[in-house]
Amino acid sequence: MMYGFMTLNDGTEINHSEAKIIDGKEVVKVYIERPVTNGFNSAECYLPAYDWENIVGFSKYEIEQLQDFIKSVAHIIIELAREGGFAKNGSLTKSSGSY
Repeated sequence: MMYGFMTLNDGTEINHSEAKIIDGKEVVKVYIERPVTNGFNSAECYLPAYDWENIVGFSKYEIEQLQDFIKSVAHIIIELAREGGFAKNGSLTKSSGSY
């Protein structure tokens, strides 16, 4: 299950998974997607390690900027991931998808 977190001014959407235990460690997937002509740029960041995967269309500089932003809100994302996102509290609806 993926949960909506934030839409930036340029249309970039940031979503997160529920918190999962993988190999004995808590992991939260952050999925970033930005609309572009004929598709989307996308990337995945796994918290709390800030491991980036599946980067498509974002420059190294853009990923650095996104990482700085995610670091500033990671504590909020992780807490929401543990609690079922904003949707559990009735603020937003769940987005489909899984990991």
